[in-house]
Amino acid sequence: MQVSMAAGDIVGKLYDALLKQYVDATSEQSLKSLNMLCVRLVFCLYAEDAGIFGAKNMFHDYLQRYSARDMRRVLIDLFKVLDTPEAQRDPYLDEDLKAFPYVNGGLFAEENIEIPQFTEEIRTLLLVNASADFDWSRISPTIFGAVFESTLNPATRRSGGMHYTSIENIHKVIDPLFLDDLQDEFARIKEMPNKKKRREALEAFQKKLAGLNFLDPACGSGNFLTETYLCLRRLENEIIRALTGGEIILGEMLNPIQVSIRQFYGIEINDFAVSVAKTALWIAESQMLQATEDIIHLNLEFLPLKTNANIIEGNALRLDWESVVPKEKLHYIMGNPPFVGGMMMTREQRDELAAAFPECKKIGEVDYVSGWYAKAAHFISETNIRCAFVSTNSICQGQAVPFVWKELFKLGMKFDFAYRTFRWDSEANIKAHVHCIIIGFSLTPKFNRKFICSDGALEYVDNINAYLLNMENIFVDSRSNPLCDVPKMRFGSMPRDGGAFIFSEEEKEILLSSEPSSGKWLCRYMGADEFINNKKRYCLWLVNANPSEFRKSKTVMARIERVRDFRLASKASATQKFAATPTLFCQIAQPDTDYIIVPGVSSEKRKYIPIGFMNKEVIASNLVQIIPDATLYHFGVLTSNVHMAWMRAVAGRLKSDYRYSKDIVYNNFPWPNPTEAQKEKIERTAQGILDARAQHADSSLADLYDELTMPQELRRAHRANDRAVMEAYGFWGKLNSEAACVAELMKMYRKLAGE
Repeated sequence: MQVSMAAGDIVGKLYDALLKQYVDATSEQSLKSLNMLCVRLVFCLYAEDAGIFGAKNMFHDYLQRYSARDMRRVLIDLFKVLDTPEAQRDPYLDEDLKAFPYVNGGLFAEENIEIPQFTEEIRTLLLVNASADFDWSRISPTIFGAVFESTLNPATRRSGGMHYTSIENIHKVIDPLFLDDLQDEFARIKEMPNKKKRREALEAFQKKLAGLNFLDPACGSGNFLTETYLCLRRLENEIIRALTGGEIILGEMLNPIQVSIRQFYGIEINDFAVSVAKTALWIAESQMLQATEDIIHLNLEFLPLKTNANIIEGNALRLDWESVVPKEKLHYIMGNPPFVGGMMMTREQRDELAAAFPECKKIGEVDYVSGWYAKAAHFISETNIRCAFVSTNSICQGQAVPFVWKELFKLGMKFDFAYRTFRWDSEANIKAHVHCIIIGFSLTPKFNRKFICSDGALEYVDNINAYLLNMENIFVDSRSNPLCDVPKMRFGSMPRDGGAFIFSEEEKEILLSSEPSSGKWLCRYMGADEFINNKKRYCLWLVNANPSEFRKSKTVMARIERVRDFRLASKASATQKFAATPTLFCQIAQPDTDYIIVPGVSSEKRKYIPIGFMNKEVIASNLVQIIPDATLYHFGVLTSNVHMAWMRAVAGRLKSDYRYSKDIVYNNFPWPNPTEAQKEKIERTAQGILDARAQHADSSLADLYDELTMPQELRRAHRANDRAVMEAYGFWGKLNSEAACVAELMKMYRKLAGE
């Protein structure tokens, strides 16, 4: 890994230095040429260190003879030679060029790439930093693509939704998809006592490996394909070792290798990434060839390249996958499709998703990655193909779940294994921290080892539903009113003011010192951040205020004018209309009673979302949900472990933080039917939570609900409340896990909703 990361740094420096030499460094042709030039240079650097050019330092020694001003010309000459078979070369070619082998594979075929003049800086970078002082033979071809693509503009990488994958995370996909089974099969064959039958089984197993075909329909720089190839070849090398017993092989078995990069298919929209993916697979092929040579004690020819990976440049959501590989030939689909949220998609991406996933009724509500699941589900119909994708966790949370999975499950899709939300890190220099899931799926009826992995713990299960839980396939749809007879929840008031209505503590003091009478229009303002972290902010609240009074305040009038200007400048016509009433919030939802307040977003590290009661004089913002007319009983049930389990199962997420939704979480929540005594007990335990909080009035809810710092008396109060609520449901003493609790709630939901 360290070598590969260092290689990325070298490529980055070369890239930056070369870029400055282009006449028009912003043109598409120049940038494509530079990308291809970098790919060719890296291949040559690797080839000389790995010995596949022949003599060690061959590329370095050839270039060293020339000055910086000649290097452009000699590279053009070299690239042409590398693309020409020996028999077709100029017979009068210089000896130093004639010594280079024919490469084949198309890497050096394009003659029209733009190569700029070199400088002394570039010459030194190439000959010293990149060649003499660095050994490219030790690079990891799997990580190679990631670090190489780090030379691209980071903004380009983000806009394309691309994230680069560690080897460890790749194995979370490929191991359960196929590699575990292959390794188990090989282990069983090795244990066969009959030598003749064992040899026959080994030969058949090698043919099986050589017959497997893989597709990554968003392959990027090819790291899933490359790591899979390496794993298959390592397995094949073990077969060769077992068949030959470490002896030199002769005759028709001169080249015992059957696994080929021809078995690997990819679709990638970026032309540079296509080149990188092909080159990474060639490097992997070279490295595994050397490993085979060590087993059979013979030299095997690598050049000219005899095989080529089937990496196609194209838009995977527009392209017919059968034009890349016939589905009857394919065994596995895998990869890490682009991470682009529903609200972040371009119009073009939205159209692509709609074309790929015509069954989805709410294209704008689902992640771009859904298109790959839809394309795969249609593609694998009437086959035994198995698939696994890395995805943003949004597609298995909140309102997106029924929009994505209800239709795909109708096609017969079944989840074979799943990794619940975890942080997905890359090996690129600029790491991409994304909260992801992994889903293995197929249309075949049975998967031998169906499992869910959550926080590193593996659970073998009978079924995996769309929420990645071990329970029935139930979908919690958005609902505008509560499923049970409880008070309605609603958003707080939305200012849409550009911040003009809002005052900090300091701004409030300045206003009161200059215009004391204006204080009567300032109210405490409560959003999720203010509520959880005990921050004090205020808002200008002019509902029913007398214009003849507040017109006398320069500060108030200046703020009102700012609100009007902000709304007029908005691109949204609905916001522009509210410029006619600049004294008021756009949406006013403030109740005339005290209310329960629920933060819209809360940290996933908390066992309980902090919920509380709020005085009606405190203005709730649109970043919280409120429940007017709620009682201690409602508070007790909502703050219980039962409701938290439901919330964790069905709520959406912001990264991995809980995003509480009234239409998904609250309105669909199945409430208990307690006896009067049970209800009174919940009211007492709910008050106990409030009393325990009151003992720490100087602490914020963030302090009190941190699992490391939660006071003992507050934890005891919550446990008492949890028990009281579970008794009301009839769960106490019967359920021993959160998953079991959610399963029972889902059954209640299905009955109440008439699902």
